[in-house]
Amino acid sequence: MFVIVPDPVGAGFVDSLARPGGNATGFTSFEYGLSAKWLELLKEIAPTVTRAGVLRDPALASGPAQFAAIQSIAPSLGVEVSPVNVREVSEIERTIAALVRGPNSGLIVTGSALVAVHRHRIIALAARRKLPAVYPEGSFVRDGGLMSYGPDFLDQYRRAAGYVDRILKGEKPADLPVQAPTKYELVINRKTAKALGLTVPDRLLAIADEVIE
Repeated sequence: MFVIVPDPVGAGFVDSLARPGGNATGFTSFEYGLSAKWLELLKEIAPTVTRAGVLRDPALASGPAQFAAIQSIAPSLGVEVSPVNVREVSEIERTIAALVRGPNSGLIVTGSALVAVHRHRIIALAARRKLPAVYPEGSFVRDGGLMSYGPDFLDQYRRAAGYVDRILKGEKPADLPVQAPTKYELVINRKTAKALGLTVPDRLLAIADEVIE
């Protein structure tokens, strides 16, 4: 049983999402289409943004796929997007420094293990460079990031417990489809927004699951 796995097929855990085969099944961490929502939210909270870096792990199939989803809606929002590869801290710092040389820049941070490892450094870089940034999960915002939109991972663990119960009662993992998240949360840090000179729109405050003052 697995949870919070971005690409279980690509990782070789299962044969397909609908028919896992073998002895494993579980829950993916996101759907690629979600990535487009990050750019929409970035543009809503920081309307002047016209250039956005997309922080991703190029070694994961999910990295390019998430970037493609973001890139697909960028023209309609008047934003030019470019990939920022995550391999080591020095590379992240150099690329972000290059990004902010242009005006009206923003940052989108996609989900990966490397991003999680460098979480505090990325948040600090965005703050120092005055970059409005959207993150893949609420922990980034609770640590000082601006805004996040992503799956409710606690909900995934609860749903995983239901699968475990069914398997213990005799069902085979091969017959239980891998499921995508069904519950998402929007978290906003108003203190960070104020430091960036941003006013959080009332619409976002009204739909946010958590607002950090």
